[in-house]
Amino acid sequence: MRSVYQNDETAEQEDWFVTEQEHRRMERRRREAARRRRAKAIRKRRIVLFIMELFILLLLLGVVFIVTKLQRINKTDLDMDKVEVNEGISQEAQEVMKGYKTIALFGLDNRSNGNLSKGRSDVIIIANINNDTKEVKLVSVFRDTFLDVGEGSFQKCNAAYAKGGPEQALTMLNKNLDLNITDYVTVDFEAIVECVDLLGGITIPEMTDDEASLTWGYIKEINELTGHKSPYLDKGGTNVELDGVQACAYARIRYTAGNDYRRAERQREVLEAMVEKAQQSDILTVNKVINQVFGDIETSFSNAELVAMAAQMFNYKISDSTGFPFSKTTRIVSKKKGDVVIPCDLSVNVSLLHQYLFEDEEYTVSDTVKKNNDLIIKETGVGLEDRD
Repeated sequence: MRSVYQNDETAEQEDWFVTEQEHRRMERRRREAARRRRAKAIRKRRIVLFIMELFILLLLLGVVFIVTKLQRINKTDLDMDKVEVNEGISQEAQEVMKGYKTIALFGLDNRSNGNLSKGRSDVIIIANINNDTKEVKLVSVFRDTFLDVGEGSFQKCNAAYAKGGPEQALTMLNKNLDLNITDYVTVDFEAIVECVDLLGGITIPEMTDDEASLTWGYIKEINELTGHKSPYLDKGGTNVELDGVQACAYARIRYTAGNDYRRAERQREVLEAMVEKAQQSDILTVNKVINQVFGDIETSFSNAELVAMAAQMFNYKISDSTGFPFSKTTRIVSKKKGDVVIPCDLSVNVSLLHQYLFEDEEYTVSDTVKKNNDLIIKETGVGLEDRD
């Protein structure tokens, strides 16, 4: 017969055994929970790492894609020793100009020499970008404007590109207009045809019947040069749809009301319509444009600069455009120099240009501009009072 003491001892042993079992079960559950948490954390880290790796891979692929596309553009390292800027521009004016990015755009017909570094520039446009608002103003410099194209030689300003390439063309703009342009983009006319076609055409707000009929000769010529079969325009109208050949022909019309002034305005219309259409296009269309057109472009911009500008493409907005000179007349200066556009006078026009581009109401022109102004008056006999 067991004693009370033995019964108590047995009960204590049983309680201890139960407690020990429960402790072991709890410990196993704790370890299992910890193992699951570690496994979950590892899986989460792996997912995060995978996403990061995928993001980095896509980013690298994007960079490679962009750089590969940009390699199609002809890059030029400008000889900056040959790009001149006027001395004597006030510190205040220079500070104002730093708030803008000013670029020269040149359009060439290079079928005669096969490159974009020589030839007369039929299109000269100053594109001025406000760095804060991203608004863009375009100024067409009339190609027959009588300016110093280098070394004191006054003639039609489009001769500067033919004489010394982009360096001399930039110097011509800087020295005559008190600007500080160090970058340019040059395109061949055929690039306009290709670009407009790939964008699906452009819309011109208004075209006269006279303008429509005058495109015929240009359409015929461009069709023969490019192998296109673009139709002739029957008449003008509002919201006229143009294909690449028609758009290029429209931009090249010269002998109509307004002469070269209206011609420069048409060029800006085509450029503005192309920018608007490009901003509305999908990535596949943009890629086609890049593949087809970039080979017909030459620029001083580096790939890094082009990427930075491309990132802002949809933020840019062309706010206004005009032609230069504002105050002008035309004269036949000589048999050799022909019929030219004469600023009346250059100093006044340059002051107005800085008001337009940089909103600098107090701008005072440099001594170089004043000197050029005097030389233009001396050679042409035309002054401020002779403006049209």
